[in-house]
Amino acid sequence: MSRTESLVRVLVAYVLALGAALAWLLVGPDTAWLWLDGLVADLIATLVVFAASRAHHNSSFYDAYWSVLPPFLAVYWWVAADAGVDPVRVALVLTVIGLWAVRLTANWVQTFPGLHHEDWRYPLLRGRAGRYELWVDLGAIHVFPTLQVFLGMLPVYVAVARPGRDLGWLDLVAASVGVGAVVLELVADVQMHRFVRTRSPGEVMDRGLWAWSRHPNYLGEIAFWVSLALFGIAASPGDWWWLPVGAVAMVAMFLGASIPMMEERSLERRPAYQDVVDRVPMLLPRPPRRAR
Repeated sequence: MSRTESLVRVLVAYVLALGAALAWLLVGPDTAWLWLDGLVADLIATLVVFAASRAHHNSSFYDAYWSVLPPFLAVYWWVAADAGVDPVRVALVLTVIGLWAVRLTANWVQTFPGLHHEDWRYPLLRGRAGRYELWVDLGAIHVFPTLQVFLGMLPVYVAVARPGRDLGWLDLVAASVGVGAVVLELVADVQMHRFVRTRSPGEVMDRGLWAWSRHPNYLGEIAFWVSLALFGIAASPGDWWWLPVGAVAMVAMFLGASIPMMEERSLERRPAYQDVVDRVPMLLPRPPRRAR
């Protein structure tokens, strides 16, 4: 199957998934809570993507859903609530989410080789599950990330679907953090793509942003979810104690699972990566040190 045909199949699956979600929101029974309506629709769309993953024997069908769903959810909450939220705040929130979604989805499209390829982590997880591989595929690879993203999006619900405090300085901080996160991820992507095109066998990336942090892309991703939490707190300061939960969950996922798995694989495939581990901080940046 060609790369173009693979992209078309993923696109069709996503159109069907978002169509099913929208159909539920328009004609399905209301739950009396707008945020819960969004969650049910999100899970319905996830099941459609899961069905496509199983039909093609490739769980990477789900990969781009991470960045496709948030703009859809944010716009739905804003339109359906019609809560008279400050239009500047709404514009700032939607702009940050839009920039993030376009960058991340475009990066996925650029690096997607086709449906003959599957993220190496998915067969590993399914293989470890044995006869329960279907449930691990559904739960760990599809539903859990959906719930994680939804948790990170709850501050957006507070910011765009509930009357809140007037626009203030924290909204500007949140927007600055969000745009800065997108720029950080974009620069890290460009530098990595350039390195991949020109690297020698066994060579490891320790240039540009990657000399300051071993995972600047993950740092930018965390900053994006922090910016959404800040938008929520700006709109509803009294909810400060729970609004960062989604961002904290993202940090826990990256530090507890994503980064350790990536580092272990890098060390197995490129022993020279150990020198990078010794010199470059894992996440929070610091000035680069000399190679030994």
